[in-house]
Amino acid sequence: MSPHISTTVIALKTVTLLLGGLVTYFAFKAYRRTDSAALRALAIGFGLVTVGAFLAGVANQALGIGGGYALVIESAFTALGFAVITYSLYVE
Repeated sequence: MSPHISTTVIALKTVTLLLGGLVTYFAFKAYRRTDSAALRALAIGFGLVTVGAFLAGVANQALGIGGGYALVIESAFTALGFAVITYSLYVE
């Protein structure tokens, strides 16, 4: 991968982590205020998606794991996170 693409990926992952962390924080804050199981699940779901992006970046950049494996890590956390977010939409 060229250095320019690597730098761009790192920048985009950083933005993803910041925004994902912010959404997770606000969802968790709303859960604490309302004690709503749906908001708790929503916070967990967004947290999983955000953690997946972080772990994939760490695996690829810091641990030297190939991009394909990092993509599997990120995709697994994203799928699990969206499953929890979907559940949060149905819970009372």
